Amino acid sequence: MWSGRSAFETDVCPVDDDMLGHLYRTSENGLPALVASVAPDVRAMLALYCYKRSHLHAMSLTIATTCEEADLVRLGGRVGSMLFAQSRETAAPASRSGYSSRKSITLSTKPLSVIPPMEEDDDLAAATA
Repeated sequence: MWSGRSAFETDVCPVDDDMLGHLYRTSENGLPALVASVAPDVRAMLALYCYKRSHLHAMSLTIATTCEEADLVRLGGRVGSMLFAQSRETAAPASRSGYSSRKSITLSTKPLSVIPPMEEDDDLAAATA
């Protein structure tokens, strides 16, 4: 296994793609239970990995709440310390959710354009008759 700092610096995901996909698809409420199945040092590396990606930032804060400060600092230095502090702030959990910050998608209920009915050409009508 690689050292935590080198994995953080070389930007290698500490879990396999399947696990990362499960983490990404799970709700914020189910995330701590799923992350609990991962070793503490790998969990800290995962929090740091996600923190560096804007679309996974909310997930990194949720994962960091399950980490020890010593693990985050050992593996991420000042970034780990800052991540630990941010994860412990008194912000409402709903505001950290990547799911609640997404804008809802609305679809048009009207046709995109009105196409006038085609008029048959007299020559075409005579040819097909």
